[in-house]
Amino acid sequence: MTIYGNLPPLNADYSTTSFFENFFKQSPNVSENTNDAVIGYFQSVTGDKESGITLAAAVLYTAGQQGIQPMELIDEFRRLKPGELNAYLTMFLNINRVSTSLLGLSNQPQTSKYVTRAVLP
Repeated sequence: MTIYGNLPPLNADYSTTSFFENFFKQSPNVSENTNDAVIGYFQSVTGDKESGITLAAAVLYTAGQQGIQPMELIDEFRRLKPGELNAYLTMFLNINRVSTSLLGLSNQPQTSKYVTRAVLP
């Protein structure tokens, strides 16, 4: 099936009703020790308290939705080389996102030098 443009197909269930019906859906619970360990890890990586808490919440939610143990995931993050964490974390957080709103990916089509030249600043 060929899709023209960036809009989802008509049979996809991305309706407003579906969004609000699932808005208050309980996220998977983790123990306080696991929660504190994940928050502590991301606070040490980011160097900021608030961003560590926010990033930990996103990772815990995604891990819960995928059925992954958060501490196993943190162990995997610790094994990564220093420059690999950002790319791995971005792709991990994209697991639950709709394909039209992926994090960290950009599509910049190549334009002809004549078209670029014709566009006024």
